[in-house]
Formats: sequence, structure tokens, C-alpha cells
Amino acid sequence: MAMGERIRFFRKLRGWKLKELGQAVGFPESSADVRMAQYESGSRTPKADITNRLANVLDVSPQALTVPDIDSGAGLMHTLFTLEDTCGLTVTELDGQIVLCVDASRSREADELRRMLRAWQAQAAKLEAGEIAKEDYDRWRYHYPESDAT
Repeated sequence: MAMGERIRFFRKLRGWKLKELGQAVGFPESSADVRMAQYESGSRTPKADITNRLANVLDVSPQALTVPDIDSGAGLMHTLFTLEDTCGLTVTELDGQIVLCVDASRSREADELRRMLRAWQAQAAKLEAGEIAKEDYDRWRYHYPESDAT
């Protein structure tokens, strides 16, 4: 999902209008909605300081706004191929399910990826067990890695 789509996703999740978000970020009322529409459409990309302000206002990590563009199957696959090259990610089948595996002994990056996936799995397990609410799970995801205490 491109950055503009992530901004739109979080804005709508918070129930905000374009102008409201733009003003909260600090744009003048007269241009706040236009500026936000430009970011959301991708015709303009916010600089780092604006991205940080957007993240703060939307109550997410800046990384939640700047995820790689994986909208297409090909884009997603190339992201996974990169993880294969850098982290030893492999694909296999287990009980009829396709499973991605990380060989943590391959590199420091692979070990870090395994640690991050374990943290994600732990939060997902808490959600499934009813130990945390969906809102808590989403808060963890949208504030990752700052929210990760593992």
C-alpha cells in the first residue's frame, strides 16, 4: 500500500475529514484539505517532518505510513524475494498450508526478522486468546516497533 493510501486508511479509521487532518498537522484552513488530498492521491509526497507530524496526529508510528508499496502481487512477491535474499526467508508447505520460514542462523538480519515475527505472533496469540482487545492489537501494530516490549 502506497503512503497516500496509508494516510487515507488511518484518517478514515480515526473518522477524520481531509481538512480536519490537514489542520491538525498544521496547514492553514484554506489549504488543509487540498494538501491532504495531494498526499493521499500520491501527487505529492510529504517530507520527513510532515510525515512525523502526520504520524503523531494519527497516533501511529511513522513506519506505519511509509511501508513499501505492495499493492500488486508482483510488488509483494519482490518484497518477499528480497527477504529471501537478505534474511533467508523460505517458503514451504505444512499440513496443506503455505508457510514462510526464517533461517535465523543465516544472518543478523534473519535473526532480527525472526524476533520481530515472534513478537507479532505473540500479540496475535493474545488477541486470539482474548487476553487483549482488537484495539490493543491494532495499537501494537500501528505503533510498531515503538510499542514492542519483547
